[in-house]
Amino acid sequence: MSQPAPSTKVAELYTLPTHVAADWKRAVAAETCSFIGTKCRKNRKSASTVTIGTCTMLYGRHRQPTVICPLRFLERRQIFHDCLHLLTLHEPGNELRIVAELAVPGGSVDYCLVSVRGGRVRDFVGIELQSIDTTGTVWPERQRFIRAFGIKVRRDDAASVKSFGMNWKMTAKTGLNQLHHKVATFDHVSKRFVLVLQDCLLQYLRGEYAFDHIQGQRDGDPMQFHVYELKQEHGGYRLNLKERLSTDVAGTAQCLGLKADMKVELQTMVAAIEAKLPQSTLLTVGGALPVPAELDTEADEDA
Repeated sequence: MSQPAPSTKVAELYTLPTHVAADWKRAVAAETCSFIGTKCRKNRKSASTVTIGTCTMLYGRHRQPTVICPLRFLERRQIFHDCLHLLTLHEPGNELRIVAELAVPGGSVDYCLVSVRGGRVRDFVGIELQSIDTTGTVWPERQRFIRAFGIKVRRDDAASVKSFGMNWKMTAKTGLNQLHHKVATFDHVSKRFVLVLQDCLLQYLRGEYAFDHIQGQRDGDPMQFHVYELKQEHGGYRLNLKERLSTDVAGTAQCLGLKADMKVELQTMVAAIEAKLPQSTLLTVGGALPVPAELDTEADEDA
């Protein structure tokens, strides 16, 4: 087994922690993402057939492990299990299925956790994944890391002084400003919408947005924030639910500064979910997961 490189800023590559011994030649060749059970979906813009494999980077003075790929949140399927209590109409005997990419006003929802009986929807909850966008490129860091284990890389890539950063502002602007549209839609049909995010992003939101009114959690609120921390353990990193918050539609509008009102009928949403049931995945610990198109090909900047 290879030994980890101590100076790298790459925390996880192809879902493997870099501070733990691994066969990196094999991992880079396989390009496997264990979180979805298939090949890594994070590709280079300049070479679409080349995967990057960076799930998490160490960032800042304290080298905090920061999730830069939304599929990282799918570890152990824990985020879906943490939403089970929001399926208030779920009954014993119903199947729990995962439906990817449900179209709603204002965009689409990454996943729906659906309670199904006899092929019909009994209840559902929407789930959105929000990782941190990066500025610059993580490619040189990745190349320097794998080169330490005898993997051939381009000299220019490894020698590049191009750096990366966390684009907190753009993450909030492009990712979170759509929340009000989606939450209003789910509230109109009396369903819950869950935003999955990391604790460091919540810290940024609390500093830059009006979040003081969001205190505590109520299952009845349509907008649910599930905040996760990534804790380093001897065998790697583990995703843990750290905090839950919630608010109503008005509270979402207050913290995000939006005024749009987007609504659809329950029957329309149920029909859209049932049309996707044949392609859905049964909620289990293992196996492959469907990947929404908007989370597919999370490209690295090569400029």
